[in-house]
Amino acid sequence: MKKNVLISGGSGFIGRHLTALLIAKGYSVSILSRSEKQNKENVFYYKWDVVNQTIDEKAVLNADFIIHLAGENIAEQRWTAKRKAAIIDSREQSTLLLYSVLKKNNKKLDAFISASAVGIYGAVNGEEICTEDMPPANDFLGYTCQKWEDSLDFIENLNSRTVMIRTGLVLGKNEGFLKKLTPLFKYRLGSALGSGKQYMPWIHVDDLCAIYYQAIVDPAMSGPYNAAINDNTTNSVFSKTLACVFGYSIWLPNVPAFVLKLFMGQMAIIVLTGRRVSSDKIEQTGFKFQFKNLEGALRNCLIK
Repeated sequence: MKKNVLISGGSGFIGRHLTALLIAKGYSVSILSRSEKQNKENVFYYKWDVVNQTIDEKAVLNADFIIHLAGENIAEQRWTAKRKAAIIDSREQSTLLLYSVLKKNNKKLDAFISASAVGIYGAVNGEEICTEDMPPANDFLGYTCQKWEDSLDFIENLNSRTVMIRTGLVLGKNEGFLKKLTPLFKYRLGSALGSGKQYMPWIHVDDLCAIYYQAIVDPAMSGPYNAAINDNTTNSVFSKTLACVFGYSIWLPNVPAFVLKLFMGQMAIIVLTGRRVSSDKIEQTGFKFQFKNLEGALRNCLIK
């Protein structure tokens, strides 16, 4: 029988790409959804409600692997106190809901693989290269990611292998954060943000999905792994490269930090800060990135 991978957040940007890859690799896929959906060939949908802590337990009991992508979008709304609580709770409570079913049924997985983010290293600028053994930062991003990863301790206590994928900015065709940038840059209105010196650790969605697949097939993978290219791309470099892909040179001045803070509030730190991260640990598993050149990755995403 085909091994089954249960994906929370499977209907989102990354989940859709990951589902296609896993089916191509011969797996069946189950997806947790908040609404009723029709099953497809090798794709099965199950309902869950994290707020009310309800779930169709068959989804978990049929799974050999769980890939946990679910969580409120950190950059979707202003960071009010209520929004911050929702961002943290959505990550913690969804993990605990899955854990409750696993424990209740004495279910052991081949692996539980969870999304995390390079935001665990904090919303700061600096030249230090962040590795997986660094402590979480003492700010909202660091705290959120720490709580997210700490919730996996419950899963690990059930003797299931756990892996955390600390993701950078994900590049995809007409999806993710590129979807918001493309109209501005396409019509020559793009520019760098703030000082432009903040680092932007990035990864192509195909490489990110390949890392999740690597975490499935490599039983030696355990703990956190950075999923981002270590090429020292700054916001200024990224902006100039994106403009180049559209065939022009940036002519507008940088968007001042105070303007971004005015429109985005506290959330502006997401675009005004960024750290360098190391990809050594994932590459030491034998993983090879398909897209290591920023311009090549952007052209793949944007040029039809």
